[in-house]
Amino acid sequence: MLEAICRYQFMQNAIISIILASIVCGIIGTIVVEKKLVMMSGGIAHASFGGIGLGFLLGFEPIVGGLGFAILSAIAIVSIKRKTNTSSDTIIAMLWSLGMALGILFISLTEGYPPDMTTYLFGDILTVTTKDIFLMIILTLFILISSFALFNYIKSYLFDETFLSSKGVNTTFLEYFLFILIALSIVILIKVVGIILVITLLTVPPAISKLITYKFNTIILLSSVIGMILCFLGLVFSFYFNIPSGATIIILSSITYLITVIIRSTKRIRS
Repeated sequence: MLEAICRYQFMQNAIISIILASIVCGIIGTIVVEKKLVMMSGGIAHASFGGIGLGFLLGFEPIVGGLGFAILSAIAIVSIKRKTNTSSDTIIAMLWSLGMALGILFISLTEGYPPDMTTYLFGDILTVTTKDIFLMIILTLFILISSFALFNYIKSYLFDETFLSSKGVNTTFLEYFLFILIALSIVILIKVVGIILVITLLTVPPAISKLITYKFNTIILLSSVIGMILCFLGLVFSFYFNIPSGATIIILSSITYLITVIIRSTKRIRS
């Protein structure tokens, strides 16, 4: 495995993407799980497909289009939720379907043979390019710096939004900003596990960590480590057995979560 990493550029890119994706899983994944934003994150992920399709249609980098649509969807979810009486489920369903529909429409209008969307839908960590890595590094650094700078505010928002608002903090702005960070995180993870599977990778490592510890800071660190291990194992299996990397990572993540639940339940029964 080490020889393959040293020899092949695509393996080096895969390892770097694993590290970046794991950092995102630790920070943003914990926020998503704690604030119960799993389905909203899924809506943003699927809405980004419209931007990917637009990228193919107009001839620019599809992942950049996905980034734009993801950010717009995040802003739309918060705006509609705050300014109308529309339920969150309705907003999510609308953006989820609209993004996928626009993506399909744009791809159908693209001249020539229709592009292969498998990588964007289901992920393939072995196809991550140097350009993808460059974009992932920029987005991850932005997420890291922003999260550390606003760490105490984010913790207060997650566990006691009313108290934070009473202290004069603009919670509306904070909510918009957090949803934008979620959108950026989803774009980072798309090339690793794809649009359809991204919710699981974003939420399973923090969910496993919460079964082990209740400390917020520890959950973030542990989620990053767990995400890194699961992604690396998925990469190894996909490389040697020639199976889809995105699906392999998600299957390993789900199995790990179930095993953790069983172990914890067994310990409770014995105690």
